[in-house]
Amino acid sequence: MTNASAIETVKEKLGSDLAILAHHYQTDEVVRHAHIRGDSLELARKIPELSARYIVFCGVHFMAESAAILAAPKQKVFIPDPSASCVMADMAPAPRVEAVLNRLQAGGKKIIPLTYVNSSAAVKAICGRFDGSVCTSANAPKMLRWALDQGDGVLFLPDMNLGQNTGRDFGLPPEAMRVLNVRNKGRLVEPVRDNGPRLFLWPGCCAVHFRFKAENVDRLRREHPEARIVVHPECDPEVVSRADGAGSTTYLIKETNNAPNGSTIIVGTEYNLVNRLAADHAGRVRVLPIKNVVCSNMVKTTEANLLALLENLDTTKPVTVADEVAIPAARALKTMLDVCS
Repeated sequence: MTNASAIETVKEKLGSDLAILAHHYQTDEVVRHAHIRGDSLELARKIPELSARYIVFCGVHFMAESAAILAAPKQKVFIPDPSASCVMADMAPAPRVEAVLNRLQAGGKKIIPLTYVNSSAAVKAICGRFDGSVCTSANAPKMLRWALDQGDGVLFLPDMNLGQNTGRDFGLPPEAMRVLNVRNKGRLVEPVRDNGPRLFLWPGCCAVHFRFKAENVDRLRREHPEARIVVHPECDPEVVSRADGAGSTTYLIKETNNAPNGSTIIVGTEYNLVNRLAADHAGRVRVLPIKNVVCSNMVKTTEANLLALLENLDTTKPVTVADEVAIPAARALKTMLDVCS
């Protein structure tokens, strides 16, 4: 029996007791077994609706943490490879985030922390304790608008590019945004005391989208002048400014689905998704990547370790988050879900 057929056998046996969720950046061999696939926002919204006893999250660890926080008490959340981390999330360790936030607020101004979902549960908990929230690439504009209305400024973390692109779309001028120097345990951050910048950016980035450069877009423009170019907003602002559109993975999928027959669309995001879109639209639309870049952590989930997990659910340690972290992190996550409902 192949891994694929064995997985389907376990799924049939467990029935409604099992829910397999997969992020769009997972490989085809994993995605084909998912009950639900989506981007971070879509998958987060699904968690409270699930009745399954076992939730298997095919993605990276911060996603499984969020699922564990939002799941019901009797539900267990698992991840096929617990070592599947996120480079961007690791760029914002919780103790430093809290130190930076305290420094910013030392001047008496209220700074609202807004963390991208690509962050640890501990960072989400800090946001919950400081009246902040969480965002995804799909709802970043709405959540940034909300955050700006809550205080005197916003600490946006950990993705500097998403923060800059969202702020620019809002019409914030460059002088209203400041990239922070968070080295030396945050001691170099100046307290906010005046009417200067309103958006303070953590200097983090995605290891995948960081590799897309403006010259890549310029070259593709020359080679395919008829093509529409769409990119993820984790890309550098110079890449986004050269593209025809920018948005979440769901946006990129919709743009491809809506592309006219016979057209060419160039997509700037993780290659597993771009490759899947190319296969799905073969013969109708030509789908090209800006660059072939795979997330090394997303591909840690395989059919083999998914099967191994499914066959040992009752003896495998689930993903858990301590109450002192889970409760304020849940507050931050639920604020996002309420604002974006």
